[in-house]
Amino acid sequence: MPVRRRLLAAAVTAAACLGAQALPATTALAADEVVSRGVTVPAFYDPPAELPAADGALVRTEPLKQAAGLPGRATRLMYKSTDSAGGPMAVTGAYIEPSAGWRGGGSRPLVVVAPGTMGQGDQCAASLGLEHPLTLNGTTVSVGYEDVAIHRLLATGAAVVVTDYAGLGTTDRVHTYVNRVDEAHAVLDAVRAARSLDGASVTSASRVGLFGYSQGGGATAAAAELQPSYAPDVTLAGTYAGAPPADLTPVTKAIDGSELAGALGWSLTGFLQSDPSLRPLAEASLNARGRAALADLSTMCVGDALLAHGYARSTAWTADGRSVSDIIAATPRFRAFLDSQRIGTMRPSGPVRVATGTADDLVPHGQARRLAVDWCRQGADVTYEAVVLPGVGSALLNHFAPLLTDQGEAVSWLTDRLSGKRASSNCWSMPLQP
Repeated sequence: MPVRRRLLAAAVTAAACLGAQALPATTALAADEVVSRGVTVPAFYDPPAELPAADGALVRTEPLKQAAGLPGRATRLMYKSTDSAGGPMAVTGAYIEPSAGWRGGGSRPLVVVAPGTMGQGDQCAASLGLEHPLTLNGTTVSVGYEDVAIHRLLATGAAVVVTDYAGLGTTDRVHTYVNRVDEAHAVLDAVRAARSLDGASVTSASRVGLFGYSQGGGATAAAAELQPSYAPDVTLAGTYAGAPPADLTPVTKAIDGSELAGALGWSLTGFLQSDPSLRPLAEASLNARGRAALADLSTMCVGDALLAHGYARSTAWTADGRSVSDIIAATPRFRAFLDSQRIGTMRPSGPVRVATGTADDLVPHGQARRLAVDWCRQGADVTYEAVVLPGVGSALLNHFAPLLTDQGEAVSWLTDRLSGKRASSNCWSMPLQP
């Protein structure tokens, strides 16, 4: 099959099973309104000049139209958080008060949904995907794929809050893709924001669960590690981390040349947003084509990246023809930055469930399994699930197939934790697990 047709097939499949949000460079429309690839980002997403002092404090709210048919009442949120440099940042998201009653023990619990990879353009935010689960504009398609998991969680009677992460939706900064600290803080502060929302049934007594796959799995894993130091007021009943990118060194190598090679551009752009001191090194390493690719990708969602940059190799982006992974390996500053993003160096709070597809070669299975091993060695309460599926010749499908096949089990496991049932760690079985 020609490359273009394979990419088109991958994009269509992604729209169906991963929810690519593909939307047609960002231009200013007015002082408080932005158009990104043909999509007007509501003025709500433009943060004010001054933010509250307290992390998790609400900045603004408004009712969220429910084109996704969510079984509950949805509210769009903007709340204050702290970025990895210690500075204040605004984060958007959405809270859904379920129509169903909670069927477990205790008061209604709260689940934070940390979205999987959406892209880097502001129009890719998961909260916008709740309002517009499917957008077709003639050239691109947008699918809010996290809506499926959100529906399943709401059906249990748990309240759900979705975070958009740092700079995804909010128009004042670039999304710091896979920055573990930014993501963890956004997840934990979403709990605080939901608790303070007028009309929400959740309180400080509500059990809290975290739910995420892929980028979301890394975000929830990082949040479980950072909760004791960053958010001691948030007690975690359980954390689901599916296909977590815990070690970015092998992940960076794996995505290079894959259908989702664009994620390499999102990572690099996010790194430079997080640590501007890396910019001179990056500029010296990239050629004009590489710089143009990063600028292009910074406004793209998954579907756009599949079609425009699928199977791209970073050797075409660099000044000397080396891959980005080779340049990182040869540059101590780059290596140190990636090492600082490693998840697994701290014991997570509460029980955790790590799931990874054994055929996953996009967010490599080996590094996700290593996260479980690292946590087990630190005495954590770990439930490890190796999702055994055959490889199908597509890194994208090898990565996202476990999302679909394991999601029901993941929801059930988390529901049990929210009901007060104890988890049974299977760390003892790790030597036998694939």
